[in-house]
Amino acid sequence: MMTNIGRVLKLLAAASLIPIAVIALGGCAGDSGGEGRGSILTGAGATFAMPLITVWGSEYEAARGERVNYNSIGSGGGIRAHIDQTVDFAASEAPLSVEQFERAPGTLTIPFTIGTVTLAYNLPGVEQLRLTGDVLADIYLERITRWNDTRLRELNPGADLPDRRIVVVHRSDGSGTTYVMTDYLSKVSEEWESRVGFGTSVSWPAGIGGNGNEGVGGAVRNNPYSIGYVELSYAGSLGMPTAYVQNRSGNFVAPSLEGGTAAAAAVMDRLPGGHESWHEVSFTDPPGEDSYPLSSFSYFFVYEDLDRPGRQVSRRRAEEIVHWIEWTVTEGQAFNNSVSNAAIPESVRELNLETLDRIRFNGEPVRNW
Repeated sequence: MMTNIGRVLKLLAAASLIPIAVIALGGCAGDSGGEGRGSILTGAGATFAMPLITVWGSEYEAARGERVNYNSIGSGGGIRAHIDQTVDFAASEAPLSVEQFERAPGTLTIPFTIGTVTLAYNLPGVEQLRLTGDVLADIYLERITRWNDTRLRELNPGADLPDRRIVVVHRSDGSGTTYVMTDYLSKVSEEWESRVGFGTSVSWPAGIGGNGNEGVGGAVRNNPYSIGYVELSYAGSLGMPTAYVQNRSGNFVAPSLEGGTAAAAAVMDRLPGGHESWHEVSFTDPPGEDSYPLSSFSYFFVYEDLDRPGRQVSRRRAEEIVHWIEWTVTEGQAFNNSVSNAAIPESVRELNLETLDRIRFNGEPVRNW
């Protein structure tokens, strides 16, 4: 029998051929109704987190008999769904901006994994590619347009870089992966910061767009001489090579769980409370000999008051929302590595449990077990 993880990898391998909009974890998408055992929780957001949430959904149903539907519409869509109160939880690699946080008062931010953004490429005959931040920015700014550009040849001596135009691939939807990528480019390139900036959506200077991580991965795989940014598990499942990126210490680092965890160490001693704004939390381009420079938390968003006006839920449903999130940040962490996501450190787990203690229903704590 194929394992849950095996099913996820098979799904990802086919992602470039069959666009995936809704991942139904043990139930029918869109059912937000029934209470008690067998009820269905609803979530939406990042495609980045979809492989992990897919595995979690199967394991959670086996453990508790509850089902979770997750609509992988991108971080931008997940944030909109959270603000509009149409889901039980949302997921994103981008924290809420100041303006979004003001539009969704009472939001709790719960980091549930550390993910890595890779630069996947399709370059026949080149098994290893090295990039620096400034060169990567200039590729996406279309200042470097050919693979045999002098700066690329200097970084990759001995590599047979062809005299071919670089096909640049980026996300076409609102995306936390885009947020991580553009946050990094804004830190390493003054021109990028001034011309493009960062966010879940930006005005791209060049390139072709793909919807979701699966869309970008498929576009890179199907277009020779291309490069695009995708979450680590997507690159691995599609068998695409990924570039080594120079970190702030000057080391060229391959994308990995260890590199993402090392990067996160840069912010561990100054994280805000779960009820506070996280808009300044970033560990792209961090210090550290082993840090990989394009890494980020993935976050759940949920409201502190679950009986808030605009989306009434029962006490039973409120408890199940909290049970689900609590399980993902505790027992569920055992499955993170299986889909190339790093588990959160113990200090973040404890912070998350403190945050969950804030959730109320009719003024009373939900997490009373």
